[in-house]
Amino acid sequence: MATHKPFREIVPPGTNFEFIGKRGAWALVSMLFIAASIGMLFVNQAIPSRGSMLNWTIDFKGGTEMIYAFEGKPEGAELGAMRQGIADAGFAGVEVSEFAFDTTLEDGTAQRVNGVRLRTPGFGAVTEEDKTKIASAISALEGQEIVKVSWSGDTVFVRAKKEVTRDEVSGVLAPLDYELRQVAEEDLADLVTVQATGEYSMQFAIAGLERQYAKVLSDSVGAKAELIQAYAVGAKAGKQLRNDGLRALFYAMALIMLYLAIRFDVRYAPGAVVALLHDAILVVGVFAATWTDVSLTTVAALLTVIGYSVNDTVVIFDRIRENVGKLKDKKFARVINISLNETLARTLLTSLTLFVVTLMMNIFGTGLVRDFAFAMNIGVIVGVYSSIFVASPVALWIHTRYFAASANK
Repeated sequence: MATHKPFREIVPPGTNFEFIGKRGAWALVSMLFIAASIGMLFVNQAIPSRGSMLNWTIDFKGGTEMIYAFEGKPEGAELGAMRQGIADAGFAGVEVSEFAFDTTLEDGTAQRVNGVRLRTPGFGAVTEEDKTKIASAISALEGQEIVKVSWSGDTVFVRAKKEVTRDEVSGVLAPLDYELRQVAEEDLADLVTVQATGEYSMQFAIAGLERQYAKVLSDSVGAKAELIQAYAVGAKAGKQLRNDGLRALFYAMALIMLYLAIRFDVRYAPGAVVALLHDAILVVGVFAATWTDVSLTTVAALLTVIGYSVNDTVVIFDRIRENVGKLKDKKFARVINISLNETLARTLLTSLTLFVVTLMMNIFGTGLVRDFAFAMNIGVIVGVYSSIFVASPVALWIHTRYFAASANK
């Protein structure tokens, strides 16, 4: 008769790790990590090369982000030379960093390109003073009967009774060292419309910041800089996105606390919320220490970490509540310790599965995918820690401080 091998237990039955008995030591460890995380924010703000608590991306602080590659230099270029060239050109507040990405050549082979990423607080290439000069010069064009000239970013909109050509606008821009953005032949007709009044409505986009920085980078390293991607967010929009992200975190925690208060009782909810705050602070602290980009993707990762952590905490609290009814002869602290040991295998297996998946994303991913995976890696670690060493001890403290005392009266 065939025999079946028993399943290998990651945590053998009868295991009795003393989690609750050493809660004072774990509380001290948690407070040290929290203090270090908060302190790192102020350290970053004091470091001249950083100047802010976190490495906010364009999403939150506004500005323009551009990614360039260099023709003939697949290995990248010297950051020092580029920073010096940008400074000599009069641009201020520009961050230059390496940025690697994969591309496919014409023959189908993959190639790793080491480019650069620029972040600048500016949004447009045309200054307000030059906009006024250009608008006045266009209005003064002879024979065109200009009705109105207006701006939106680096695009000038012209209404006139006769059509204004690109050559005429280029002639206006040339003395101020601007040029029109290149437009495909088939798209030119879409830039000119005729109103019902017979007036022409035209738009002319001026080559923006990407052209200016491409020229500076090319001159700095002696190789043509090719724009790969450009992304801009207004300062007001960035501030709004940052506030919305913080509100999302606050609302998530408030709803989770309400859910736990209804699902269990009031003694459990504060422990879960303290654990969530603990997780969020430690993840932010790691981002501050490693100076990793903080973007909307990071906020999404934080919300995911919060959801995962509270799910793990709910499983543990569910087992505690079940054992409270079964083990009536034991003290609450002992019931918690037994419950933590009983759910330990489940906690480790589910956390390890998620950690391995996000670790692969972190190793092989790039850009926002890697940022998300990095936050998840840290979040899984601190989430497991807080579910065991933070949430449950807080629940025990509340029970001892308020419920046990009232029961003995």
